[in-house]
Amino acid sequence: MTTTSNRKINSTPWFAFTSYAIVLIIALVCVLPFIVLISGSLSTESSVIKDGYWFWPRDFSLDAFKFIFRYPQDVLSAYKVSIIITVIGTTLSLLISSMSAFVISRKEIRYRNVLAFFLFFTTLFSGGLAPYYIWISRNLHLSDTYLVLILVPMFNVMYILILRSFIQGSVPEPLIESAKIDGAGYLRIYLQMILPLSKPALASIGVFMVLAYWNDWWTAMMFTNNNNMVPLQYLLYKMLSSVNLSSAMAEHVANLDTPKETFKLAMTVIATGPIILAFPFVQKYFVSGITIGAVKG
Repeated sequence: MTTTSNRKINSTPWFAFTSYAIVLIIALVCVLPFIVLISGSLSTESSVIKDGYWFWPRDFSLDAFKFIFRYPQDVLSAYKVSIIITVIGTTLSLLISSMSAFVISRKEIRYRNVLAFFLFFTTLFSGGLAPYYIWISRNLHLSDTYLVLILVPMFNVMYILILRSFIQGSVPEPLIESAKIDGAGYLRIYLQMILPLSKPALASIGVFMVLAYWNDWWTAMMFTNNNNMVPLQYLLYKMLSSVNLSSAMAEHVANLDTPKETFKLAMTVIATGPIILAFPFVQKYFVSGITIGAVKG
């Protein structure tokens, strides 16, 4: 018995060492491409084309970033628009999605299965792009408004169904029934019980919603013509189009040197930088959400 216990104790450091080594290798595999991305964005166009990518800049240059920040007011305005629609859109999306999931998860709600079917039906069939554009622009009159940038990416039926399954499987039914016996209404149950207990699912879905809003450029391209409402991704998309045009002209015009490959790398750094910097501050909510979501038996 003593020998077995000693073996377990002695094997623990080796297990910890192996676990840390595996995690370190996985972390390096994830981080190294981003290091190559940053070093490439800080290199000259000719060195990237001639020597390829490496872990540090071969010929240090800020030409790609200077090209992007030729008009700093446009970039700062695009950052502001992206931050506003991302924060407001993600908050409203989580509230509406969790509220809808709570409604269709309650067995006493009449026609809840019919409502769930209508939601699921939209994931299988679509009316097409033309009717969708006409409905948004001509019927709802949302073109050139912040509402179109917030409302169009807001609704994702799969997230509602995931939240419904989470509520049904993780929130104890006796807990809700006891609250109803004590006189709590559905709104109070939703705000004080469902939301706190659903923090792990809300945190996970919230990350996907943030990425969806932050990377959305298609909505702005389709429904906005106002330069003051251009989000960051759409601004970078228009810059990339101009760079591709300039590169095509450079084949026929002498002394026209426009960064193309390094511009793509710098554009990726600018677009993903805020998300990477904000993630460590959001990560704590995953751990706290899992802890609060635990129910004692």
